[in-house]
Amino acid sequence: MLKVAILDDYQNVSQQFVDLEKLSGKYEIKIFSEPFEDEADTLEKLSDFEALLIMRERTPITKNLIENLKDLKFIITSGLTNKSIDLVAAKKRGIIVCGTESNTNATPELTWSLILGLARNLKEEIDNMYQGYWQTTVGVELKGKILGLIGLGEVGSQVAKIGKAFGMQVMAWSENLNLDTCKKLDVLPCSKEDLIKNSDFLSIHVQGGERYKNCITLKELDKMKKTSYLINTSRGPIVNEDDLIIALSTNEIAGAGIDVFEKEPLAENNKLRFLPNALLTPHIGYVTAENYNIFYNQMIEALESCVNNNPIRILK
Repeated sequence: MLKVAILDDYQNVSQQFVDLEKLSGKYEIKIFSEPFEDEADTLEKLSDFEALLIMRERTPITKNLIENLKDLKFIITSGLTNKSIDLVAAKKRGIIVCGTESNTNATPELTWSLILGLARNLKEEIDNMYQGYWQTTVGVELKGKILGLIGLGEVGSQVAKIGKAFGMQVMAWSENLNLDTCKKLDVLPCSKEDLIKNSDFLSIHVQGGERYKNCITLKELDKMKKTSYLINTSRGPIVNEDDLIIALSTNEIAGAGIDVFEKEPLAENNKLRFLPNALLTPHIGYVTAENYNIFYNQMIEALESCVNNNPIRILK
C-alpha cells in the first residue's frame, strides 16, 4: 500500500473532513499533528513515505528534503501556490506536485476582525471583563480614517470593499499595482512612502517570497503615525519581526494585528506575546471549516488522480 503522511494537522481535525477509513484498504495513512523539530527530524520521520499531504507553508518542503526522501513520489498541498515547496527540485526528481482550490474570503474576514479588535481595544476590554473591570479604554471609529493596503489583488480587493463600506478612505500600493482595479474600487493609488505616512490602518496583502521580504522595517514603522495600526495576515517575513517588536515596545505605532510570523508556530517566549498593543492570532486566516473541507477532500482527490496516472491541478 502507498504510504501517505498528512502533515501539520495542528488541530487533529483532518478526519472530520474526509473519511480516511474508507481509504484504509488502498493507503497506509499517518497523521502528524505536531510540527517537526527541525529538518533533520522531518527527514527521519518521513523517510519511508511516498506521498505527503501538506498544509501550505507549515512544513517547508526544501531541496534537501526532496533529494533525501528517496521513496517520495507525490506532494499534495492546500492551495494552488506554495512557495515553501522547491518545485525545481521536485521536477528534477520526477515528483508530482498538486494543489487544491481555496476560498479567498476567509483571510479578508479575519483581517477585519483584527482591524476592529485594534480599533476598539477588544483584547484589553475582554480580558478586563473577566477580571471584573468595566470600560477601561477609549476606542476609535473607522469612518473617515485612511485604510492603506499593500497589495490590491484578490484578498486586498475584498478588504478594500469592506473599508469603503465602513466609510474609510482607501489607498493602495504594490510593485505591480493594477490601476484599473484601483479605479473600479475607488481606491487611490499612491507611492509606498505616501501609504506609510498617511495610513491610519496599514494592512498587508501581497504574496511572500523575496520580492516583499522585509518590506516593512523600522525605517517604515518610524514614518507611520503614532496613532496608526499595522495588520499582517499575509506572510510573516514581509514585516521584520525584530523591528516590529521595537516599534510596539516604544509606541512608535499604536498597535499591530498579526496572524503570520517569521517562524511558525510562534515560540512561547517570543516577545510579541507579551506586548499589550499586539493583537495576535495563530495563522488562522485560512483556517475555516469551509476551507478545510475543500483542502482535505481535494487533497485526496488529487492523490487518487496521481495514483491513477492522471494528475490534476499540477503546480509548475
